[in-house]
Amino acid sequence: MKQKQIKNIIRWGRLLSLCALVLSASLAFAGSSKLSTDLALNASGQVDVIVQYNQAPTAEYHQKVLSRGGTLKRDLGQFKGAAYTMPTSALADLAGDLDVVYISPDRPLHGASTGSTAWTLDYHTATVNAPAAWAQGLDGTGIGVALIDSGIASNPDLNAGKIIFSEDFTGNIYGSAADQYGHGTHVAGILAGDGASSTGSNDFYTFKGIADNVNLIDLRVLDLNGAGTDSRVIAAIETAIQRRSTFNIRVINLSLGRGVYESYTLDPLCQAVERAWKSGIVVVVAAGNYGRDNNAGTNGYGSITAPGNDPYAITVGAMNTMGTPSRADNVIASYSSKGPTLFDQVVKPDLVAPGNLIISLYSAADTLNLEYPGNEIPTSLYQTNGSSAASGAYFILSGTSMAAPMVSGAAALMLQHSPSLTPDQVKARLMKSAFKNLVLHSTATDPATGITYHDQADPFTVGAGYLDIQAALLNTDLAPATTGSAMSPAVALDSNGDVVLVIGSSAMWGSSTMWGSSAMWGSSAMWGSSAMWGSSAMWGASTSTEGAAAGFVSDPE
Repeated sequence: MKQKQIKNIIRWGRLLSLCALVLSASLAFAGSSKLSTDLALNASGQVDVIVQYNQAPTAEYHQKVLSRGGTLKRDLGQFKGAAYTMPTSALADLAGDLDVVYISPDRPLHGASTGSTAWTLDYHTATVNAPAAWAQGLDGTGIGVALIDSGIASNPDLNAGKIIFSEDFTGNIYGSAADQYGHGTHVAGILAGDGASSTGSNDFYTFKGIADNVNLIDLRVLDLNGAGTDSRVIAAIETAIQRRSTFNIRVINLSLGRGVYESYTLDPLCQAVERAWKSGIVVVVAAGNYGRDNNAGTNGYGSITAPGNDPYAITVGAMNTMGTPSRADNVIASYSSKGPTLFDQVVKPDLVAPGNLIISLYSAADTLNLEYPGNEIPTSLYQTNGSSAASGAYFILSGTSMAAPMVSGAAALMLQHSPSLTPDQVKARLMKSAFKNLVLHSTATDPATGITYHDQADPFTVGAGYLDIQAALLNTDLAPATTGSAMSPAVALDSNGDVVLVIGSSAMWGSSTMWGSSAMWGSSAMWGSSAMWGSSAMWGASTSTEGAAAGFVSDPE
């Protein structure tokens, strides 16, 4: 690397240290490091918060808030915390309680998808080698997948009986977990649609889900506008954990997210994800759609959203298939969020899957369809004798929200094939088997603005590579019993000013040649060449806790 690039990396590292010092000072001034920095301590009135304790709260713990003028908004089960509404003026006093670990706002979040007015043929199942699994008779039978999203609408491709449990966490006046936004239905179709509405088409083009016979657990947390809160998602995750054995829930799909405001070790959303993972459930999370955000001068680096910043989760970025069944020309979607994560510098995403211009299910009455009627595809796109009339079943969306359920479906196929696999083993096999011979450099021009975005296939952009279901099923590697964790590693500067992986003592990545870092993320050239470090903007002079909205966009094909 050039001397200037090395200095930029060192400057970036020093800046992080300075930010940490400033943060510590500001917390001390506020009176407690137990209070999130985005809590307005000087504001008056009431605030919705999540209070984390040193154990699952009892009535005695709830009383700590109630006695300070608060009310219990949501009991979060065995999660070590609960959601409350309380006076802002009482926050500092509550933080002084020895049983309180951390207090943060009950933050809003949303689905990680974008709209599009373009349509093209969709080859996502071919590019990830899903047909190879189908040929083996694998379809996800017996595996429960909890879809924590905006609900699932009635659709012919999701046959009766496929949704085996539903619960609404939004306070929906209709008293149902049915989708009113459209996001959850689209995600469900990618994961589990059976292609029934495209019957009569060439089978290659049938819009079939990755694992079309899984059992869906519909946990609705996003309202008709696609908005939700941390506490809703945490409550839904707790429900999935509690009902794990009843419905054989082995996978949770979270195609949603929000900004990162603190370390994952304090973030309540991340802590809920870790509880699910440690209970034996694979948690797949969308990386976010902020890869185009250059407000901090980082070309989108450092834009992974929560809870995708948690090292236990499988965090998924989005690829553009370029409208072909071959992976040779596929490139990263320019809006796909990039690592490393804020605060903890975790290497994310973990892998990538198709997420651009993905065709899946919708309901005509859903908000997304009302806002983007041009996303309805014509029947001629998938039926030999189809017309130019809009399909009544299929709709296009783009985003890492669309990529995540492909990995969730892949996990379900792997667990059907090998039921004894742990979440760490599923993650490790997916990453090691991922296709790594990707196009190193790509560009995408937004037709609306004329801005061209430049991307490179480095580990902070594509993770360990491109989802390959066939290769994942063929992989039989098992990590040594003493190094069984598949936590995503972090990066740091060594004494020479070089960027190096920081691998925990319990992580499998450094334990052997089989599970070494080059086996997971490709050759050393991927880490050491200018392909990764060539842009000094990547190591720019500032970072941001939350990127500006990426907007409803997709990359052209």
